[in-house]
Amino acid sequence: MLRGLTDFLTSKGYNILGSAEDGKSAYNLIVKHKPKIAILDIRMPFKTGLEIAEEVQKNKLPTKVILITFDKEEDLYDQALEYGVYGYILKEFAIEEIENCISHVENNKPYFSEEIAHYLKHNSNKRPKELQLLTKSELKIVKLISENKTSQEIAEDLSISPRTVDKHRSNIVSKLGLDNKPTSLSIWANLNKPFL
Repeated sequence: MLRGLTDFLTSKGYNILGSAEDGKSAYNLIVKHKPKIAILDIRMPFKTGLEIAEEVQKNKLPTKVILITFDKEEDLYDQALEYGVYGYILKEFAIEEIENCISHVENNKPYFSEEIAHYLKHNSNKRPKELQLLTKSELKIVKLISENKTSQEIAEDLSISPRTVDKHRSNIVSKLGLDNKPTSLSIWANLNKPFL
């Protein structure tokens, strides 16, 4: 899988700074090279992809993490959200989706496999209780954020000013108990897309 992905990305013109067989080596490479993006398997020896994402966040490294996984467990998505993971794709679709995912992440837009959204929708009747805290206007905005729309685009869609959108965003972040990082709300909206 690692070699296949590396060869594919190289053939598409991406600059690969390094690859690793285990989590410890992967994290050391991230610390050394500080790449824009790190593509990690969620299950690796010595350090998991999630543990690396947590370390990257804790140590304020500039690298954006994309996780590749076979797992369709809700807890893992929750952790991915908590650790600021930008991309989350299923291993069986990795080659098909990785370019689209990287393109999103390069533009500061989170990307989560459609399969994951589909799975969550059909395997969880657990609508996040936080959604009940939001007004109808706020829910509309969260739905548009989950479609990766900018504040300007949301303002145009809802016929309100971008400033009003930003005020709503600030209130939503506060109600959901998210941190103030620009991507936190986008990631939360993408993870909860099936319930919007």
